[in-house]
Amino acid sequence: MTGIYSFLTITGSLLYLSASAQFTKYSNEFLNIGAGARGLSMASAQVASVSDGTAGYWNPAALAGIRDNPQLNLMHSEYYAGIGKYDFANLVLPLKDNKRTLGITALRFAVDDIPNTIFLVQPDGTVNFDNITTFSSADYAFIFSLAQHSQLSNGTTLNFGANAKVIYRKAGDFASAWGFGFDAAIQLIGNRWKLGVVARDVTTTFNAWSYSINKQMREVFYMTQNEIPTKSTELTAPQLILGGSYNFKLGKKLNLLAEADVDVTFDGRRNTVISTNPVSIDPKLGLELSFKDVFFVRGGINNFQKALDDKDTTNRKKIWIYQPSVGAGFKVGDVQIDYAFTNLANQSYPLYTHVFSLRIDMKRKEKKK
Repeated sequence: MTGIYSFLTITGSLLYLSASAQFTKYSNEFLNIGAGARGLSMASAQVASVSDGTAGYWNPAALAGIRDNPQLNLMHSEYYAGIGKYDFANLVLPLKDNKRTLGITALRFAVDDIPNTIFLVQPDGTVNFDNITTFSSADYAFIFSLAQHSQLSNGTTLNFGANAKVIYRKAGDFASAWGFGFDAAIQLIGNRWKLGVVARDVTTTFNAWSYSINKQMREVFYMTQNEIPTKSTELTAPQLILGGSYNFKLGKKLNLLAEADVDVTFDGRRNTVISTNPVSIDPKLGLELSFKDVFFVRGGINNFQKALDDKDTTNRKKIWIYQPSVGAGFKVGDVQIDYAFTNLANQSYPLYTHVFSLRIDMKRKEKKK
């Protein structure tokens, strides 16, 4: 257990040192959306129980549980009636010794066809709609994972994992940024229980922005009293995610998996259940009912926050709201298809999102003797 204590000690020290640093709150938020319909249908409560290639996103240590055969995971979802598109792809490659596993993950969130109205109003005050052009804003992340498997003397499994992240963000031809960061994680597996700890952006993640503003655009910014952007840097604060899961046997064919997670952030007060300066805590709860490990029904709740009551005409009363999610999945041979149905925590006019993901276990061909 020495490895666990060392991990927690180093992680705690880094988080303590970061608590007084200056960070850009909600930086790289596209990396907090999630990955895989299974995880999203369980309200992102995954850090302990995740067991497929999406662990490259949720908990890289869990990749050590994938052995013998490579695995491919794909996901697509759309937000705000198709305005925002989110894609996830992951390839897991177990090494020959079955003690180490490599993972390669790619994420993309993009909004296309954004109107550029900078030159809509001409110098003489007239409006020329022919001057409207469009551009895309896209965020990319490439995650390289390494997981290490080990067996403790008491029969418990202890997995270690780490991520190296490369981030690229682009807003049309006007701005772009490169960023780098690291995650560290552990997973402890018992008979029916699992524990997971992930320190995201453990050394802080930075984005270095550069801008390409031509002379015409600078003149418009100056005339409209808008600030002309220059080179800048964003720092993303570390985030600690703790979780535990338990698998209840309901019969020979039925299992109920329950997981509870807490997200701990260190960049100041957030609209969460526990909100202090600089630490905020956000809980998550997910359930998965499985039949013969072939058919799955899932649900969960997360994103608890206080918001103005839509029914209060004085706009003063606040109530607690949360984000529910449900989903299902089925497995046929080496292929598993999952579906999630979530909303964005709106009260009167919820915005629902459909998420589909595909998992393929690619069995290696046995060599002929």
